[in-house]
Parts: sequence; structure tokens; C-alpha cells
Amino acid sequence: MPTIRSCVAALLVLLALSLGREAITLRLVAAGALLVLLLWPEALAGASFQLSFAAVTAIVALHESPRMHRWFGKREEGRGAALLRGAGSLLLTGVVVELALMPIGLFHFHQAGLYGALANIVAIPLTTFVIMPLEALALLLDLIGLGDPAWWLTARTLDLLLWLARTAASAPGAVAALPAMPHGAFALAMAGSLWLALWRTRVRWVGAAPLAIGLAWMLATPAPDLIVTGDGRHLAIRMSDGSMALLRDRAGDYTRDMLAETGGSDAEPVALADQPGARCSLDLCMIEHRAGGRAWRVAATRSGYALPWAEFIALCRSVDVMISDRRLPPGCMPRWLKLDRPALAKTGGVAIAFASGRVTMVRGAGRHPWLDPSRVQPARTPIAGARNP
Repeated sequence: MPTIRSCVAALLVLLALSLGREAITLRLVAAGALLVLLLWPEALAGASFQLSFAAVTAIVALHESPRMHRWFGKREEGRGAALLRGAGSLLLTGVVVELALMPIGLFHFHQAGLYGALANIVAIPLTTFVIMPLEALALLLDLIGLGDPAWWLTARTLDLLLWLARTAASAPGAVAALPAMPHGAFALAMAGSLWLALWRTRVRWVGAAPLAIGLAWMLATPAPDLIVTGDGRHLAIRMSDGSMALLRDRAGDYTRDMLAETGGSDAEPVALADQPGARCSLDLCMIEHRAGGRAWRVAATRSGYALPWAEFIALCRSVDVMISDRRLPPGCMPRWLKLDRPALAKTGGVAIAFASGRVTMVRGAGRHPWLDPSRVQPARTPIAGARNP
């Protein structure tokens, strides 16, 4: 899909140039988005489409601004002043793009980088004026068997680029992490951003209101205390230091990252069995979580083995939430929530905020036709000569 979008944009630019029109405009961005959506309408919900067109829209809208022309337009000046003016333009463009992409990154990935604009001041010139020419030179020298020195230099510049990326990513406060946000907050933020980008008169500042409301809503969304996957095999519970503790020590990297990101934590997940206050065996784990002025008791099964009936039923009745990846017996009645295989099949993954008592379900946001398709009994047409039963 990214390759197709790039080809569409290139063709539209060439068409505009051949017609003598200005090529890089918001009309071009709109035409490209419309063409992609006509062929692949499902792309609208994808992070790739949203990030690509949000970045391009922000860049074009910024550089179409008369104020940008006054600040960074070409003029008669010395080489040093022109270089500083170009660096300022690049920095401002990077900051605007980072701000435009931040709500999308937080919505889809629950994380957003904060130092990307500063890193791009070095990364973009390094890639454009050093790495790419060195690669072209190395390929040219390969024709006569002398490309090794150029490839060595290319490798060193790539190492420098990777070092810059790692340094920016690992710097204190480099990543902003938020839990899963409400769809309404994301919609308000995006509507406000589009309004600011598409209008050129003072009425554009009306978009600041929904943008500010959406961002405030995102920041005010409480992080869940407990996250349970749709199959009931994995759960993550928030510890006092903000990290997420996992039920199963050997959860895969994808599961670990997904649970940590959904919980809005950028810390490495820890094992629940190693945490103070947790009581775990090979078959069960139980922990108390304090929130809302009281202690919440959570228990979960860790194996498929049968458990002593009387003790297990007593445990169910003593906890607030009971979680399992199998069907629990009817006699297992926790004080608040029973999340076993049949229950999770209806709800999907579950996120719980204990202080407010809010339970967010993957399948609770609305009825979708692909989850619960309607069944229509076709009209029965009697066959001539057939005897009714």
C-alpha cells in the first residue's frame, strides 16, 4: 500500500507539471487520498494511510502559509544566513509533522516520539547529502571492482544514523505513552487538526477548540488497572510503580509489548509471580490491587489441570475478579466479575479501571455485522404439485 500511494502521488505530480499547474498543493493530497479510498476504502482505518496523509497534509499546509513564505522564502542574502534559514524551516516542519502525527501514533500504538524533529535536522541532511551519494558512488565503483572503500564509508554513515536514532529514542522523556483512548477523543483531535490545515483564513482557528478538547480528553483518560486478552490466557495488572505485571512468565514479545502499550506503560513488563503481595503456584495466581480506597482481589488460572473442587469454589467466592482461559464451573461465583472462556468469547479483550469501576470490552463498543450477522429465513415458495406436510 505505501508503494501504491507513492506511485499515485508521483503520477499526480507529473500530471500537474505537464498541465502547467502547481504540483504540490492540498488539492493534490486530496486527489491522492480520494483515489486510494476509491480503490481501497478500508485503508481509511489503517495507521499507514492516516500517518502518510497526515504528514503530507501538515507539510503542504504549513508551506502554503503566507507567514512561512515571509519567514523562509528565498531572498538575496549570504550563504550562512540562507543555511540558517533552511535549518529553521526544516526544524519547524519537523515539529509540525511530529505534532500532527502524535494523536495518530497515540491512538494506534499508544506511544509517540518527542525528539523526532530535532533528530531529523541531522538525519535528513545526512541521508540526502551523504548516505545516498555514497551508495550511488559505491554502486558505480562496483562496475570496476573498486566499490569496497565506498561501501565501508556508507556503512559508517549508516552506523552514525542508527546511533542518532537510538540516542533520540533512549533520551529521558523521549517517548510519550498513553493508554488506549476513547474513539471520540481521537475523532475530535483529528477533526480539529484537519480544520486547522485546510482553512487559510482566520476561521481556521475554530479548529483549535475540538483539537484542545480531544487532547485533553486523551490525557484525562485513566489507564486501566487490569487488562485481559480475549482468550483469557494472558493478563497484565498495574503495579504501584506503574509497570505492568504479567500472569505468564513466558509470554511472547508481541503479547508483552501489546499489554504494556495498551496499559500506557513504557516500562518493561515484569512477572506477576515475582511481585510482593502476589501468591502464585503452577496452577493459580492471586494478588490484591488497591484502588478507589479499597483492595481488589484478582485471581487467575495458569494451567489446564483440575483443581481441588472445594478449595477452588471457596477461592472464587473470596475474590472480586476470577479469570481463566477455560470454562469455569457454575459454582465459581466471584464477587464482581467472572471472565472465563464463555464470557470472554462474548466480550473479547477486557480492560478494567478499578477506581471508577469502568469495564471496557473489545466487543462492547457496538454491534458489528461481521461479528453477529443477521439471519434471514428465505421465503418459502410452494412447488406446484407438491403435497404440504
